[in-house]
Amino acid sequence: MNWGFEMNAILAVGLIVIIGLSGGFAARKLKFPTISGYIIIGVIISLLHIIPKELINGGLNIITDISLGIIGYLVGGGLYLKKLKKFGKNIVAITPFESLGAWVFVTISVLFLGPFIIRTGVANPGSFYSYLPMAIVLGAISCATAPAATLAIVREYGAIGPFTTTLLAIIVLDDAVAVIAYAVGSNVAESLITGFQNISWYRMLAVPAVDITGSILLGTVLGFGLTYISRFIKKKPQLLAVVAGTIFLCVGVSNALGLSSILANMTMGFIVVNRMKHNEDMFGVIHNIEVVIFAMFFTLAGAHFDLSVIKTAGILAAVITLARFTGKFVGVKIGGAISHAPAEVNKYLSFGLFPIAGVTIGLAMLIKEHQAFSNIANIMINAILASVIINEIIAPPLTKYAIFKAGEAGKRG
Repeated sequence: MNWGFEMNAILAVGLIVIIGLSGGFAARKLKFPTISGYIIIGVIISLLHIIPKELINGGLNIITDISLGIIGYLVGGGLYLKKLKKFGKNIVAITPFESLGAWVFVTISVLFLGPFIIRTGVANPGSFYSYLPMAIVLGAISCATAPAATLAIVREYGAIGPFTTTLLAIIVLDDAVAVIAYAVGSNVAESLITGFQNISWYRMLAVPAVDITGSILLGTVLGFGLTYISRFIKKKPQLLAVVAGTIFLCVGVSNALGLSSILANMTMGFIVVNRMKHNEDMFGVIHNIEVVIFAMFFTLAGAHFDLSVIKTAGILAAVITLARFTGKFVGVKIGGAISHAPAEVNKYLSFGLFPIAGVTIGLAMLIKEHQAFSNIANIMINAILASVIINEIIAPPLTKYAIFKAGEAGKRG
């Protein structure tokens, strides 16, 4: 028998679930959202080096993939078509303004503050123009909003109503806008560095369009397939197996084809909730395991905390965080005024748009692929990662505040 102790993936998952759940329980006792406890426990795991970074950044990625797939499916299940039609004018008006608002405010803030906080990796630190490419890309990435934290808060406090429906729909659209914004922004930024003769309209417009269309098509096909198969299943354990299996299939195919698994699963959930008259069990079976999913996902998210990242890019991250929120806040006000949105949407929606995670990190990692950013890529990526950490910690209480202020907490039976 080998008595040598070495951390492995299964042991790490066990620790994440048990320790994470204890953190969530403590948070609830202190009147904080449960996921705040998960994230803080994850940060402690990182600071104490309980789980090796190799596992957190590699071996446990499957937890993130599966969790985001399930979260995407549940978010899609909250987008009931009749409700969307009722609030569609608000959603269509607010989404572009709050997304582009974040892009504009982050771009301007980084452009004018960059010379004072970033002195390495920039060709001409004394020129504002030298910071424009970086500012455009960081602004584009800032359009995204992560659905996971918001959905967890919505589920925990049983929120339902116009505010919640509008919030979930806008978050879904935000990620699509961010993918397009990054494709356009990164191409323009690279052209500013290398010359506009190198601009690629295909990469700027066609690639994100194909990715988004492909994700929606995949989710649609699997959604119709799932609704058909589910008609022949009468017992909930078998239904759980089929629903979970289809979600895993969707995630796997999306990863293999380079599509967005979140968007594909959102589409699948959207098809199921609108295609089936009696669809409660299609989502109820997943709700039975969502505590474990949320505990794993958010504890692992907190475990990605890296103190060195905060030290090296903390000021730039703080600028991005503040500018992003300001842009979304102003965008919500403008879009809400144009569409005559309800007062609670105008007042509190922006507080539910703080979370950033999966899509944001994914887009940040793409910066490495651009040769023009080779000197500043590390600064940009670290700033995004640090802003994600900041947002993970402050977003849950703010989302809770928004839902309670909107008067929609506790309305779900």
